[in-house]
Amino acid sequence: VINYQGLTVAEITDLRRRLRPTGTVCKVTKNTLMQRAINGDEKWEPMTEFLSGSTAFMLVKEDIGGAIKAYQDFQKATKKTELKGGVMEGRALSEAQVKAIGDLPSKEQLIAQIAGAINAVATKLAVSINEVPASLGRSIKAISEKEEGAAGSDAA
Repeated sequence: VINYQGLTVAEITDLRRRLRPTGTVCKVTKNTLMQRAINGDEKWEPMTEFLSGSTAFMLVKEDIGGAIKAYQDFQKATKKTELKGGVMEGRALSEAQVKAIGDLPSKEQLIAQIAGAINAVATKLAVSINEVPASLGRSIKAISEKEEGAAGSDAA
């Protein structure tokens, strides 16, 4: 939920364009209309604390972190909007909590990190398994060289 006071139509259109790739829709509606829409719905009830002043709502369907980052980039460029907070899973989020969510890695980044960790374990396991026969071979070779050296010195 943001305070959009002072934005031009072109700037709101730019914000909507930036949010679209993240699966987010930005809607401007009257606070009384939003109050009626969420009235009695426990999931959205915490939103009532943000219904004052010029309010725009970012409804995120997919990438919440990406949406927050897109908004923060827009806010840095215009310096005209103010983040009021948000609602997630029936809980009101402060401005700081919303920004903290934006700092989290994206779903794709987390998947890549997990895949990298799994791959590292598999690689270490493969190296360890291959090291056993190689180590055995080096030990046998050292013993045979030692025996050959001992046999050669006995013959002399």
